[in-house]
Amino acid sequence: MKQKRKAVCRVLSQTEMAPGIFDMQIETDLGAQALAGQFVMVYPKAESTLLPRPISICEAEDTKLRIVYRVAGKGTEEFSGYGPGDQIALMGPLGNGFPLLEADGKRAVLLGGGIGIPPLLQLAKSLPGRQTILAGYRDHRLFLKEDLEKAGDFYAATEDGSAGIRGNVLDALKEYRPDAEILYACGPMPMLRAVKAYAQEREIPAYLSLEERMACGVGACLGCVCTTVKRDGHSHVNNARICTEGPVFEAGEVDI
Repeated sequence: MKQKRKAVCRVLSQTEMAPGIFDMQIETDLGAQALAGQFVMVYPKAESTLLPRPISICEAEDTKLRIVYRVAGKGTEEFSGYGPGDQIALMGPLGNGFPLLEADGKRAVLLGGGIGIPPLLQLAKSLPGRQTILAGYRDHRLFLKEDLEKAGDFYAATEDGSAGIRGNVLDALKEYRPDAEILYACGPMPMLRAVKAYAQEREIPAYLSLEERMACGVGACLGCVCTTVKRDGHSHVNNARICTEGPVFEAGEVDI
């Protein structure tokens, strides 16, 4: 895998896919060898906004990177104003990504909730065969629906019942009952806890991508630790850094 580095890149395009959800295409070679599930740190230009923002990789090609993100504060609000030709500073690719070899010969089901949906696109494209993709949204504005339909068998759940089934991705999992032999999931913590319990009940492997606020993205600040079941041999505590040891963990490894 190519070593992570920081680079000043060029925005190719940006559109608002749903209220507050933006799709940015970036000209860069940082994604040439990026793994599904990795992320980049994006640096704001405003002097009042010091820390970079972690944003998952939606799609990665040799000369182009795609990120889909939600405006959640000053940094992402700044990014949403970028247009074609604007410069943007990135560092990446970061994190460990999803373990693709673990799905070899298994029927995989991919689950995403909210802004945890974008990483599923590169994951579905990276896995062999056609996958089952379950995505949970707030309402009928199903961002990335067309892309995900091309990558796999796509099913949606919405909180208000305006598209797909009413409920969340776990409700969709129980409704459609895909014959899963391995689960990959990214989304809010309540969803990941439910996926972990579902997998443990059925004794099937599950890999969870944890969402967390990050200050550095390279493991230096210790601001994004999670509790693990194993004690670290160096620090002698049951912690792991989500930005370096993660963001993807085997479900049984983390205490969530």
